[in-house]
Amino acid sequence: MKVVTTTEVKEYLNDLITILYEKKYFGYEDTAKKYVNDLLDDIITTLPRRMKKPAPKSFTSIFGDGLYYSVFPKNKRTSWYAFFRVYRKNGELIYQVRYIGNNHTVAKYL
Repeated sequence: MKVVTTTEVKEYLNDLITILYEKKYFGYEDTAKKYVNDLLDDIITTLPRRMKKPAPKSFTSIFGDGLYYSVFPKNKRTSWYAFFRVYRKNGELIYQVRYIGNNHTVAKYL
């Protein structure tokens, strides 16, 4: 089993560090970087074991058919949603994360 992310997800996470720091969610850029790195690490290490749900059509129309999502709670106010596809390549099960959002941005669509 392997968890991979698209280039767009990698770019979003890099931008997220700056956003979290500049909007003063974190007082230090290093703290924002640790938060994002911990989120990514949680997704990569636990996604295959998490409960998954089929993604709504509004997401599949953008990110492709066969899309699922799993929830990653981070604190009392924020949960992150990883949207992904699962496929086999050379016999190995691959989880491809195609989009990440939080409850403040995507929950209204679920």
